[in-house]
This record gives sequence, structure tokens and C-alpha cells, in this order.
Amino acid sequence: MMSGFGRGTRGYPRSHGRSWSRSGPDRATLGIIGTICAVAGFFVLGILLGPVAVVCGWLSMGRSWAGDRSIPALVAVVLGAIDTLLAVIWLSGSATWGNGMF
Repeated sequence: MMSGFGRGTRGYPRSHGRSWSRSGPDRATLGIIGTICAVAGFFVLGILLGPVAVVCGWLSMGRSWAGDRSIPALVAVVLGAIDTLLAVIWLSGSATWGNGMF
């Protein structure tokens, strides 16, 4: 009569069947964060946000080019690489005698 008091009769269904740790963001979230960093990097702090976008996109793709790739992850890697390259060119151009590219 009182054998199930304090516990559900079905046990703990959420404790079984989890095959990953929920301590960090999942792959879709990393892809979106990387895309946001890549787009923001074109306007401010490109030398910092570009590599962050590449790393987030690469981790979102599962650290591999093979397999299924999500669109935000691929966009984050490509735009982050372009952003980093433009920031390095801009920084190297500003260190010359011409004081910038233009």
C-alpha cells in the first residue's frame, strides 16, 4: 500500500539513456554562436572574434570535415576565416609607412 511512497512507480526515466554530458553547449548552439561571432567580427574586434568563430564552427562540425555539416557551422568557419584574414591584412597594413591600406 505504501511501498511506492516518495518514489514514482516508474523509477527515474531521465537517468537512463543519456549518452553525453550536458555540461557544455551542444553542436547547434556552437554553430549559431560561431556565426554570430563571425558576423560581428566584420564590424568590431575581427582579430579576436574571427578565430573564436572558426573554433566554434569547427567544434560544431564535430572536428571533422566528413559527415553531415550544419549550415551555421560551415558559415561560422568560412566567415571566421575570412574575418581573421582581413584583420591580419588590416593590422599588417597599418604597421607600414603608409599608415593603412588606403
